[in-house]
Amino acid sequence: MTIVFIAMILVVVIMLLGVPVGFAFGLGGFVILMASGLDPRFAIPAAFRNLESYTLLALPLFIMAGGLMRDADISKRLIAFTMSFLGRIKGGLGMVCVVSCTIFGAISGSGSAAIAAIGSVMIPEMVEQGYPRGYSTGLVAASSMIALLIPPSIPMIVFAMTAQISILAAFLSTLVPGVLMMIAYCVINLIMTRRMASVKVAPKTPFPQMMAGIGRSTRHAGFALFMPILVLGGIYGGVFTPTEAAGMSAVYAVLVGLFIYKKMTLKGMTNNIKASMVTAGVVMILLFFILMVSRIMVTYQVPQQLTEFIFGFTTNKWLVLMMLNVILLLMGMLVDDVSGNILSAAILLPIATSVGIDPIHFAAISVTNLSLGNITPPCAPLLYLAGMIGGNLPLNEYVRPASYFMVLGALPVILAVTYVPAFSMMLVDLFLK
Repeated sequence: MTIVFIAMILVVVIMLLGVPVGFAFGLGGFVILMASGLDPRFAIPAAFRNLESYTLLALPLFIMAGGLMRDADISKRLIAFTMSFLGRIKGGLGMVCVVSCTIFGAISGSGSAAIAAIGSVMIPEMVEQGYPRGYSTGLVAASSMIALLIPPSIPMIVFAMTAQISILAAFLSTLVPGVLMMIAYCVINLIMTRRMASVKVAPKTPFPQMMAGIGRSTRHAGFALFMPILVLGGIYGGVFTPTEAAGMSAVYAVLVGLFIYKKMTLKGMTNNIKASMVTAGVVMILLFFILMVSRIMVTYQVPQQLTEFIFGFTTNKWLVLMMLNVILLLMGMLVDDVSGNILSAAILLPIATSVGIDPIHFAAISVTNLSLGNITPPCAPLLYLAGMIGGNLPLNEYVRPASYFMVLGALPVILAVTYVPAFSMMLVDLFLK
């Protein structure tokens, strides 16, 4: 146990020095193997076996689909569609940003894809309409968290695969929290923009013209709006698996982009596929090293010892849940959502089940907490990505606006998911039990 503890401190230190998360865990794993005398053949083949997963194919396919949808002009048409409903309200453009990230999350399952696709269009538009650039960037960063909750969610696929629970049930567990967070963000945005004198509002139009505009934007976005219906309807209707849905979404984006919207080029599609392959390779390396470390931790009974440590303070279910929330938030500040959910499923899930928490309920707790960690410094990959998309802004200009959405919108939803199981389990109980 002492060797594992020292190795984990080493992992955290070298991550803070800028070493990629996957390689940091790999170094920590090999330190444990060498210091303890364990045979590397004990941990490495186990990690490879876990990577030989049909379900895991959904990750690179959804990553690829997110980039293809951006090139296919799907994201712009989704924004125009939501603008036709909300553009005439002060703060409506901010609501469009939140809703567009939510819809895009229902297609791609990726926060980074939502930032790249929605943020690259919305941030310049919001700045032009009088929104401060820092506020626009912070709003996009916070809204990308919703894309990680709305199924099909890449982090949830990873958690379900590691924990060996139903992916469909896990998807349903964060659908209600994702919608609640979307509503909370929209309300917070409306309140904050009321104080911004510079924010412009689209001119009022007669009702017939407004309805004509809604109809026109709906027609233009018809194929884009059909995509979440195809993906989610196919999954929950039992037509295809999440992995097949990921493949279908990529094929659909190519067909729409090349032959219907005619915005995608063969060169752009090729570059997108190459970039997706690189990203998928990085994810696979990350998964391999973390699965290797997880195997070692199970051997040293780290989950059991951590359970005993927590139960040394309290056996009260609600206090244990609070401690798990704190651990997950801290974990999310240091590692990305993919690696965090693997560790959570391997190490923290046994603690949760020992106090009577349903694994599906804990999946929702884990993904919501770790998604918040993605926009919480010091690591905060989605927050920094939004800053780059927003024009390489200094961190202090957009972290404060983002913090309002984190504290007033995300945290209450996380607490509700944690302490009111119905928020995460109602759809699971309704459709799958």
